[in-house]
Amino acid sequence: MPCPRRPLPRSVPGRMLAGWALGLCLAWPAGAWAHFLSIGTGDAAGVYYAAGEAICRQVNRERVQHGVRCTAQASGGSVYNARALGAGDLDLGMVQSDVGHHAYRGSAPYQDAPLRKLRTVLSLHAEPLTLVARADAGINALDDLRGKRVNAGNPGSGSRATLQALLQAKDWTLRTFSQTTALRPDEHGAALCEGRIDGLFYAVGHPSRSVADAIAQCGARLLDIDGPAVERLLARHPYYARAQIPGGLYAGNPRDTRSFGTTATLMSASDVPDELVYLVVKAIFENLDAIRRAHPALAALRPEQMAGQALPAPLHPGAEKYYREQGWLPRPGQGAAAPAGPTGPAGG
Repeated sequence: MPCPRRPLPRSVPGRMLAGWALGLCLAWPAGAWAHFLSIGTGDAAGVYYAAGEAICRQVNRERVQHGVRCTAQASGGSVYNARALGAGDLDLGMVQSDVGHHAYRGSAPYQDAPLRKLRTVLSLHAEPLTLVARADAGINALDDLRGKRVNAGNPGSGSRATLQALLQAKDWTLRTFSQTTALRPDEHGAALCEGRIDGLFYAVGHPSRSVADAIAQCGARLLDIDGPAVERLLARHPYYARAQIPGGLYAGNPRDTRSFGTTATLMSASDVPDELVYLVVKAIFENLDAIRRAHPALAALRPEQMAGQALPAPLHPGAEKYYREQGWLPRPGQGAAAPAGPTGPAGG
């Protein structure tokens, strides 16, 4: 029986059938694709897209053997990817740990439509919320942003979601600024250097090409995001953690920059076939050096942390199977639970 030559059905019954069919087709020797795998990433200039492209390259190296073709799709970012996973429009997606936490548990802004199908596949890099200001804008600290023109990020991005949490902790709103824009990462650096905005917020792994370009073009500066409001935020929301951008990583910014942030996670949905997720996870860890080389922000990835930290939703069974085989999780019957991320037990 040949493997199907078109994308598998997106309905739940279709996905169940797909899981059965994929089990037969993973060893299919030639040519016909059992599945067209889609990974939602972020802006094409960002780390999410670089990571997604690197993952797909490794999956596609063996596509003739397993019949799976992987494509990284540029997208609006974490919030968009989480909703697309819940709707069955993506197989996997890059999602910030805070966005995944709220989406799975149905906390604001997902209280009316929790995405209980979300599952964690693995953790990737840290993502500090980064504040970049133009050198001549009169901004020397976070509180100097009052009355300034600020890029808050596009509404579907994790940057916007993390900024909203910071604003709430400071009792600020977007009206605290004289003007806000919703520019993408490939747009905000030019806007800063052309004087159309005074500062920007960007949740990203470092080093970031977008940040480096703004610094190189107009001497932009990184500023600390800290203070009592951040301390309150960290105390209330354990899926955030302190973060630091090393001094000297960018020209003209010699000292460490203090901030807080999240962890980028690769997520899927409960009705994505276990065999498909297992195949992706296996391709990642068997080619981890190649993944690390795809972007400097990925260079410090460590398998045990990727498998057991920052779990905003339960592990997908396909990922869990691989981690147990590697000894990173106890095998069933050994009496220990799956590891807890900073949000608490993985199944919470």
